[in-house]
Amino acid sequence: MKRVSLASWLITILAGLYFLVPLYAAFQFSLQMKRDTLSFAAYASVFQSDVFLRAFVFSLVASLAAIMAGAALVVPTAYWVRLRLPKLRPVVEFISLLPLIIPSVVLVFGHIRMFGSSSFLPLTTTDLGTNLLLVAGYVVLSLPYMFRAIDNGMAAIDIGTLTEAAESLGASRARIILGVIFPNIRAAIVSGAFLTFSICLGEFAIASLLNRQTFGPYLVQLGQDRAYEPAALAIMSFGLTWILMALMQAFANRKPGQRLLPFRKGPTR
Repeated sequence: MKRVSLASWLITILAGLYFLVPLYAAFQFSLQMKRDTLSFAAYASVFQSDVFLRAFVFSLVASLAAIMAGAALVVPTAYWVRLRLPKLRPVVEFISLLPLIIPSVVLVFGHIRMFGSSSFLPLTTTDLGTNLLLVAGYVVLSLPYMFRAIDNGMAAIDIGTLTEAAESLGASRARIILGVIFPNIRAAIVSGAFLTFSICLGEFAIASLLNRQTFGPYLVQLGQDRAYEPAALAIMSFGLTWILMALMQAFANRKPGQRLLPFRKGPTR
């Protein structure tokens, strides 16, 4: 047992060093923008750039739109499959995993081909249409993670009993999803939202081929023109991702809300 424990600690330490040493090297390099001194000048330069602010805000808005669209798509689908069509669950799971198999380059070329200037719905001819294609691509890329998080959240509650109780009170199907299912899988939706945001923030292929100035293409272009700012931006992206993962873990550990039937007046027993 002692040998096994020692080997486990040794592997853990080596894996941690393999991960942390390059990260520390990048952080130290980002502090060397001024000769013979360590400073946060590279970080200040990044925050003072108008291009960075526009790219980050645009990525933030697109990510939030993808989160809302993904939740609106996945929650009713997962609910209906678990409640009425359990035999189709393997098929839906397989479809949700296709974005992990199909490269994003293929996806965006398909979008351009279907919604280009020569198609019946030329979305790429306007900024609004191109932005919609970008959000749609983000939704597809995040589908495996959003579906898995929400499906696991629904597995933790008895949606059949909740649905019967809500129907006995006269609630419609849409009211059940919005008023009963959503509050009880809030932690799962938040977990999927954080994963979606992390994916959308660093995505490059779709945004680049659609000619959208998002955070991913900005980071790549900055790496071609500058030396210290890309390292600083990479460290900030890493820190933001870890903050999101910590928040996801915190929300995932929270228990579902106790108010299961919010449309009923008076205390619920």
